[in-house]
Amino acid sequence: MEILGSRVIVRPADYERSLAFYRDGLGLAIAREYPGGTVFFAGQSLLEIAGHGRDEAAPGGFSGALWLQVRNAVKAEADLTARGITVDRRPVREPWGLIEMWLHDPDGVPIVLVEVPADHPLRRDTRV
Repeated sequence: MEILGSRVIVRPADYERSLAFYRDGLGLAIAREYPGGTVFFAGQSLLEIAGHGRDEAAPGGFSGALWLQVRNAVKAEADLTARGITVDRRPVREPWGLIEMWLHDPDGVPIVLVEVPADHPLRRDTRV
């Protein structure tokens, strides 16, 4: 199987509220808009906010999280709080070495903003 592209699709309870959160609150750039939805750039991926809602037969809830890498978690926290976004947990260096800050979207979808410190293995070429 060859994967040509990917995106995360969120079907919020209130499209306009979620659109404002991702566009204005998080400051994500719009990749494209279509009747009933907006697709945002999210680093190397895309995040689609679908305005047509969730089908009654579709599974409910969201058991994962959006993982979004930022250059500086402390600066990201300041930017978000200045825009009125509530941060659930301030930036903390985790035992695995990443700096993580937690928040959630208007529908409760967990969002992890991650800073990869300069000394972390993700930043180094570990090939011999």
